[in-house]
Amino acid sequence: MNTSISTKEIWRIAVPIMIGNLAQTLITFTDTAFLGHLGVVALGASMMAGMYYFVFTTMAMGLAIGIQIIIARRFGAKEYNQIGSIFQHGAVSILIFGLLLFMIMRIFSSSLLDFIIESDNIYAGAMEYIDVRQFGIVFVCFNYLFRALYTGLSDTKVITYSTIIMATVNIILDYCLIFGHWGLPEMGIAGAALASLIAEVTATTFFFVFTYVKLGKSEYELFKHHGFNKELTLNIVRIATPTMFQKLFSFSAWFIFFILVEKMGEQAIGISSIARSVYMILFIPVFGFLATSNTLTSRIIGAGHADEVLKTVFRIIFNCVLCCIPLILVCVFFPTTVMSIYTDDMTLASSAIPSVYVICGAIIFQAIGAIAFESVSGTGNTQAALWLEFGILLLYIVYIWVLTNVTTHVEWVWTCEYIYGGLIAIVSIIYIKFANWKKLKI
Repeated sequence: MNTSISTKEIWRIAVPIMIGNLAQTLITFTDTAFLGHLGVVALGASMMAGMYYFVFTTMAMGLAIGIQIIIARRFGAKEYNQIGSIFQHGAVSILIFGLLLFMIMRIFSSSLLDFIIESDNIYAGAMEYIDVRQFGIVFVCFNYLFRALYTGLSDTKVITYSTIIMATVNIILDYCLIFGHWGLPEMGIAGAALASLIAEVTATTFFFVFTYVKLGKSEYELFKHHGFNKELTLNIVRIATPTMFQKLFSFSAWFIFFILVEKMGEQAIGISSIARSVYMILFIPVFGFLATSNTLTSRIIGAGHADEVLKTVFRIIFNCVLCCIPLILVCVFFPTTVMSIYTDDMTLASSAIPSVYVICGAIIFQAIGAIAFESVSGTGNTQAALWLEFGILLLYIVYIWVLTNVTTHVEWVWTCEYIYGGLIAIVSIIYIKFANWKKLKI
């Protein structure tokens, strides 16, 4: 695979992003692990509320990825002095959008969750979680923006630092606030939400300080005053809007998965809460290579090497699958040990093992499909990426709906991840190979 992007360069960018994605994954992991000891209702409530919250934040993620694509393109073209203006316009957009998301959650969460969740117990727990966690959404939006900046610059080590801080704060406060240790109140589900909120605020504060100290006087001109640029604003909107909706559709579809599973009963949603947490752990390497695929695609196009995109994507996929295998083997050969982290209920643990086996295979399909798809966004044709995924998600939801109505075995429902991963891989690779995207200007 002849490409100017070496395996070493791929890993240099991907590893810090992998570690960075441990932040949200560790929050999910620690919430699930601690709350699992409070019972299946607490487990299901935190999972449903967390998924609901994540659906909102994914639109901010999409906006940040659009900004990241433009930054990476300018970085590849060595137009460094334009990056500061892009970042500042992006920061204003992120702030406005974050406040809008907060208002929507504040006003409509009660009605939306009541409509979505059948179990009164799970609904009450979910609202207890969201009533606290919603105050962190603006900080999450800025965390996405800073991650986009450093990923676009191919300088991702800072993401590692922010993750260590965020995860440490969350784990310690989870332990203290859920169970009432170290003199703090025993808050249960609300304690998990408060721990996550404080961790998010801490990470945002770190990003601001670190960026000012390290890049305050850099050639990127991040803190130099840049006046309003209408053309740049429209370009950000043009690139980022399809990405925002693509992420919204993508994670909304996954949320629909859990809504349909919840209708199978509290036991089914408890099993899927555990399976989701394991899935997110297995997905850690994939997250790192996803962002790498997106930013390297845009960067090498900016550097004038568009013919290397597909070869680079295949190299990234190979390295990602290689990185996933050790985690998969741990889950396959030691499932009981893995389950014991989440629950003391051996019946629940043994019931979750088949779903874990299913997702161990699905993660390979997801790695191939998601990395290929992110390269489509990296070309700058985010509208094509939106419509490609939208069609596949419709099939994905229909598949889930059929299975939740014909089987009581939740592990069969989890096979939907094979369908999604396989289809998105096929259409993305066909697009990269045959579509006319090489002359697209962003």
